[in-house]
Amino acid sequence: MNVADAMTPREDVVTVELPGTRSDVLEYLQEKSFSSVPVVKSTDDGLEYRGLVSRDVLIEQPDEDQLVMLMDDTPTTTADTALEDVARLMVDEGARRVPVVDGEFEGIVTVTDVIHAIAAGDQQTDGVVEGYASTDVNTTYEGAPLPVAERELYYANVPYAVTLDDDGEMSGVLTEVDIIDVARIVEGEEETGDNFPDQDSEWSWEGIKGVGSRYLPTRDIEIPNGPVSEFMSGDVVTVSAQTPIQDAAQQMISNDIEQIPMLTGEQLVGIVCDVDILEALYE
Repeated sequence: MNVADAMTPREDVVTVELPGTRSDVLEYLQEKSFSSVPVVKSTDDGLEYRGLVSRDVLIEQPDEDQLVMLMDDTPTTTADTALEDVARLMVDEGARRVPVVDGEFEGIVTVTDVIHAIAAGDQQTDGVVEGYASTDVNTTYEGAPLPVAERELYYANVPYAVTLDDDGEMSGVLTEVDIIDVARIVEGEEETGDNFPDQDSEWSWEGIKGVGSRYLPTRDIEIPNGPVSEFMSGDVVTVSAQTPIQDAAQQMISNDIEQIPMLTGEQLVGIVCDVDILEALYE
């Protein structure tokens, strides 16, 4: 298969246009559960691709409003590139969505698109998930406040956390999508301190020395303080070490998930993420 066989064409891709603001992107990320949104600009020659705005950067830069300052410079591909080659690009660059560009913006191919091709059998894979799963599993406590769990995902640099109960047993999975779904932008003001002109200044009005505090407008992302258990997915799909790669891909597509805990019996022993499965295409 080539990228053209798996990608989403331009007319079906949700994009935002320059000039624009973070609110335009946040709306799509919350409604569509996307990890990022392409930014384009209309020109005389068509839609020109400019970059991607991800959900990560919205959280990392809460005070920045302009799209042009929030865009990531990401790798691109072409429609005639082999699917296994773009899979390798995704793994090497850590890119979940790769814009398809040939002069102008033609569409986008995502990790999910490649997983769909594996699930459907259009891209042949051999082996079982044990060979691609990681035994390093990011976890959080189900009773932790959601803002704390969000920081745990951020510092671990992964989009998920397996949640543990009071006995240390798996009770669910929390993802970046779960957090974005309940996050909201709030407006406020930041006090910069009292503004007192010099007592001897010729511009000071007699009897009025303190002219009050100065304020700057601020923006922030507010995340509810409730426990993780209120926002996690409790009905967890799992695989065993001997689950075939294609079966795991089918589970991901049918349940709309990006990672699956791997169990031996009832014991959590690893995690298989969709991007890990891509390695089965070119190894």
